[in-house]
Amino acid sequence: MSKSFDYKDNEKSFENSTLPILYSLRNCPFAMRARIAIFKAQQTVLLRDLVLTDKPLAMLQASPKGTVPVIVLANGTVIEESLDIMLWALQETDPSDLLHANHLDKSSISDMHCVIKDFDHGFKRCLEQYKCAKRYQEPSLIEFRQACEVYIQQLELRLAQQRFLISNQESLADIALLPYIRQFARIERQWYLESPYPYVRRWLNHYLQSPMFTKVMAKYPLWLTNYDEVLFGGYNK
Repeated sequence: MSKSFDYKDNEKSFENSTLPILYSLRNCPFAMRARIAIFKAQQTVLLRDLVLTDKPLAMLQASPKGTVPVIVLANGTVIEESLDIMLWALQETDPSDLLHANHLDKSSISDMHCVIKDFDHGFKRCLEQYKCAKRYQEPSLIEFRQACEVYIQQLELRLAQQRFLISNQESLADIALLPYIRQFARIERQWYLESPYPYVRRWLNHYLQSPMFTKVMAKYPLWLTNYDEVLFGGYNK
C-alpha cells in the first residue's frame, strides 16, 4: 500500500536528495527482507535505523501505524509493507531476475507468490506462538514447533530437488522467507541443528554465511542519535 507524504514536515529533510528514505529496525524480519531486496536490486536509499521505543516524528507523519519498514520515495510516495517495498525495489532493477520475469517456466511466478503468502500468513502465526512458548517456557512448546514443522517440511521437500525454493534459480521467495527461517532456527538452536532438515539448513547457511547478509545486517548509528546520513544498498555493488 502506498500514499503520499510531504517532505516539508520532515525533522531533517534532505531537500536536495533524490534518494528514497528507508526507516528500518536492524533485527526486525520484515525490515530485514526489505533491506535484502534493496541490496539485491542494487538500489540506494538513505537508511534511518531506529528503535520502536523512540520513533522519529517524520516516520509517524509518513506512516501513522508506527511500524517498520517504511520507505518514503523522492516523490513523496510512502510504501508501508515489507513485501511491497521488495517488489518496488526489484521492479526498479532486478539484475538477478528474482521476480523470474525472464524465467522460462512462467508457473514459477505463481508458485513464488503462493509460497510467500502461505508463510506470511500461516507460518508467521505458528512462528510467533512457538517463540512465545519458548520465551515463557510453556508446555505447548513442542506442539507449536510441530505446527511450524509442517511448513518447514514443505521447504525441505523443495530443497531436496533444487537449489532454491522455487527452482534452481534464486527468487523473491528465498529472500522473503529467509528472515522467518532464521528466526525459527534460533528458537531451539540445538534441536534445529539435529532436526531432519539438512536441505533447509544448507539453504539457510548459504545466506547467513554470505557477504550479502553481513552487509544487510551491519549495525549503523541510530537515526535519532545524531541524524547522520547513512547510504545503503546500490553503492555496495
